[in-house]
Amino acid sequence: MSARLRNLNPYELHKYLVNVYCLNKKGSTGLLQRDASKDRTDLDVIRENHKFLWEEDEVADTWEKQLAKKYYDKLFKEYCICDLRRYRENKVALRWRIEKEVVLGKGQFHCGSKGCNNDQGLKSWEVNFAYIEDREKKNALVKLRLCPDCSEKLNYKSKKREIKRIKKSHKKKKKQQRSDSEEEDEITVPQEASSEVLDEASTSGKIKNEDDSSLWKKGAQDTEEKSREEEFGDYLEELLL
Repeated sequence: MSARLRNLNPYELHKYLVNVYCLNKKGSTGLLQRDASKDRTDLDVIRENHKFLWEEDEVADTWEKQLAKKYYDKLFKEYCICDLRRYRENKVALRWRIEKEVVLGKGQFHCGSKGCNNDQGLKSWEVNFAYIEDREKKNALVKLRLCPDCSEKLNYKSKKREIKRIKKSHKKKKKQQRSDSEEEDEITVPQEASSEVLDEASTSGKIKNEDDSSLWKKGAQDTEEKSREEEFGDYLEELLL
């Protein structure tokens, strides 16, 4: 027996010892199975590192964060999908839409509530989504498209802000009405007021003319006085000589 073991290579010797000492009993092959309790799939990695909103300056420094960021970039972040099962507790779960939901119109042309496909009477709502991420409280403004029944569930305790779309034609009409009203509200001066304004202008013109004439008179008097002083000075010099 010992001579047989000596002639075996290390791998064959290992197999022999395992078969002899470990696999003698029924069900002992379970000992050879790999422990898969710590295995993680790509979905597990994304769930662990997923963020509802990634900032532009944030850098993914590990491969797990890079994988989660790559998944985040593929999401469509115009409208959200909500879960209203706990609406009575004022707790609403939200997530972004995937490509399949965008193609089917889920969340925009159909109700954005999970499990509801109603496409009649949809309304747009702006919701302040408060959530905890990395042990930090964060807020984000998101938009939802819900049917009347789901809208009542969303507004069960607090009224949310409704987003209304105004058509371009209505905007043009309002602009025209505003322009017309502004033209009508322009100030028109009556004839009596205009005559009063003309009278005031004429009186102001007279006052200015009178002021100008008085200034000319003063200048002429000053020149006459200067000439008289000069003549008197010349007369004194002649006397002294």
